[in-house]
Amino acid sequence: MSCSDPRGGISLSSRDITKLKVDAIADAANASLLGGGGVDGAIHRVAGVGLLAECRAIGGCPAGEARLTGGHLLPASQVIHTVSPVWRGGGAGERELLEACYRSCLAIAQSEQFSRVASPAIATGIYGFPSEIAGRIALTAVTRHLAGHDFPEQVIFICFDLATLQAYEVALAQ
Repeated sequence: MSCSDPRGGISLSSRDITKLKVDAIADAANASLLGGGGVDGAIHRVAGVGLLAECRAIGGCPAGEARLTGGHLLPASQVIHTVSPVWRGGGAGERELLEACYRSCLAIAQSEQFSRVASPAIATGIYGFPSEIAGRIALTAVTRHLAGHDFPEQVIFICFDLATLQAYEVALAQ
């Protein structure tokens, strides 16, 4: 299942992010960057031990920031790792940190001139961010970036379940 923004530049899908041939995929990583559960674990499993070695050399990443590595065995050329906040009810700066995750990823995509980037619904899995709130933050940040920058030309949001996809569809329509 997928849909696109009629203005272009943003699309939503429920496909497997580890199978997409794009310039870069975003990884909803943990602070160590050494792999974990969910999409992060899937990316590390498919990319292989080279990704783990490269992430180990980076030495971690704080929440709201992003780091770039090669894609290794993934079809995507590069991986942009970002560390999202854990949802604590909304009063601990979570919204701002999640927005910073997207801004950091998009800044790397702009700097590296990546045309196509795929991103999971960052923080909506084990970090507990409500999909409705995360979708609005993600789509607002990406729409703003695309309006003022040449790269990336397309951002594909990969939603891991139907409820998340529907929440992102609502946010995209607004």
